[in-house]
Amino acid sequence: MAEETEKASDVKKADIGDTISITSGTEKGKKGKVVVVRDNSVIVELGINPKKDEPIKTVISHKRYKVVK
Repeated sequence: MAEETEKASDVKKADIGDTISITSGTEKGKKGKVVVVRDNSVIVELGINPKKDEPIKTVISHKRYKVVK
């Protein structure tokens, strides 16, 4: 159990407003802005849907993105 906690703390978490690059999954290669930070994931705004004028958001695990500097 302690090993899992150590692994989770090694992952660099993004802060609200950071830009991240998604490294795996269906959105792989896309960049987005972090809107909400959760314990195991972040909610990212990827863009705006031109038909509905609504933001496109998705949930990404901390393991599946890197913070863009």
